[in-house]
Amino acid sequence: MSEQPRAPETDLRVYLAAERTLLAWIRTAVALMGFGFIVARFGMFLRETSPDGGIEGGLFSIRTGLFLIMVGVFTNLIATIRHVRMVRALRKGLDATAAMSPTAATAIAVVLALLGIVIALKLFEVNL
Repeated sequence: MSEQPRAPETDLRVYLAAERTLLAWIRTAVALMGFGFIVARFGMFLRETSPDGGIEGGLFSIRTGLFLIMVGVFTNLIATIRHVRMVRALRKGLDATAAMSPTAATAIAVVLALLGIVIALKLFEVNL
């Protein structure tokens, strides 16, 4: 089934909705990066205040924080790519939903869920 181009989308509300979606993705990415920074700083705090250097717990926190920051950066990149594709499709008069794929959002959600499980297991291990 081939897509038939139609008149370019001229309704400003559609472009503004796409921009709001981009901004929501950016807010999510910034929150991930901020949370990653806090987790990493907590690891550094553990290393400094622990009598034995707190190396294991501190390194885990630092690595987890850096991973969250990288997920935030990846989220920003994906959001930008999705937004550009959406606007291009709208300008060409194509079905903009064809430019959208739930794969990136699903992948980010799965990665964060797995990270949550790893953190929960690590905390359970520490509290035994």
